[in-house]
Amino acid sequence: MLSKITGGITAPQGFKAAGVHCGIKKNGKEDVAVIYSTVPAAAAAMFTTNQMAAAPVIVSRQAVERGKARAIVVNSGCANACTGEQGLADAKAMAHQAAKALNLDDNEVLVASTGVIGVTLPMEKVTAGISQAVADLSESGHEQALAAIMTTDTFPKSCAYQYSLGGKTATIAGIAKGAGMIHPNMATMLCFITTDAAVAPELLKLALNQAVELSFNMISVDGDTSTNDMVAVLANGQAGNKLIRSADSPEYQEFFQALKTVCTELAQLIVRDGEGATKFLEINVTGALTFADAKQAAMAIAKSPLVKTAFFGQDPNWGRILCAVGYSGAKTQPDRTSLAIGGLTIVVNGQGAAEFDTAKLKDVMAAKDIVVTVDLGLGDAAATVWTCDFSYEYVKINGEYTT
Repeated sequence: MLSKITGGITAPQGFKAAGVHCGIKKNGKEDVAVIYSTVPAAAAAMFTTNQMAAAPVIVSRQAVERGKARAIVVNSGCANACTGEQGLADAKAMAHQAAKALNLDDNEVLVASTGVIGVTLPMEKVTAGISQAVADLSESGHEQALAAIMTTDTFPKSCAYQYSLGGKTATIAGIAKGAGMIHPNMATMLCFITTDAAVAPELLKLALNQAVELSFNMISVDGDTSTNDMVAVLANGQAGNKLIRSADSPEYQEFFQALKTVCTELAQLIVRDGEGATKFLEINVTGALTFADAKQAAMAIAKSPLVKTAFFGQDPNWGRILCAVGYSGAKTQPDRTSLAIGGLTIVVNGQGAAEFDTAKLKDVMAAKDIVVTVDLGLGDAAATVWTCDFSYEYVKINGEYTT
């Protein structure tokens, strides 16, 4: 059973963190973070599928192939994307500087960046910031590290849990950033997870892939997949459990459930902090022939500007929802499709319900958290996607992003 605890990214045994301001951000806030395992750790990561992948994504993809890492160095305020050979050299220099300060090999350090695309890093400032962050590493540095990865986020996103793992007490924690450019596969989101569980690298990778598919790959804010997306996990084994080597073991399932919980909570927090968002929408598609069909239909609803603006305006224009299902590519049959919003049945067998409480529907549309359920009536597969509305503020934030 999972128990929520405090302590952030450094709650698991053997982890330290720090966040400092080096001068990338003009507002004086923290913009460089280092997360460090004091002992060797297994590592796994997933990255954006955007073919314009940023330099740090390229560097970290190569580093994590070993299945081991000790540190993660992150900057915000500059994505180091679309920066050519200079950007690649800068990402490698970030890893080298952190490795040198921590007495590690360069390939033991993962690198991540977030911010404006097409701008090169001020490396003199970044290098100094990394050195300062390493000097400041501590078990109490989790809040500063979290602050250092944020860009347009309006609140920090963090969680930590303890649970029983093979008779030992294990801890898992995560931090994330993201509010806009959010759409699978992942988005302008960064997520870093630490755990003191002992997990073989290949099993850690499997668990992360499965957890991300059910969490970060089930959210959408605006339908844009960024160049810098990254989810990474370090597992250093300090909990003392027997090394997890089999996906069929009870211990693997215990670990996976903990990892999925952290990923899901952080993914939902990203949606709740969607740029300009006023609504948190849970889109459930049931009765599909396959999970892929259910997800496809749910995602079409979640990223539809017409659906999202209708919820912002509290307009019960349910035709937009069914329209999205119809063009999603999922197998559907109109005369079997039903729709409920906030538990109120709106559509039955492809047609508007003869009677429903209009006043209650207005109350549902006015709520901050709204559940939309579409039953395709064809099978037993289902999927849940989380999204938010589109407001005037979203346009303002993104219309003025670089100015």
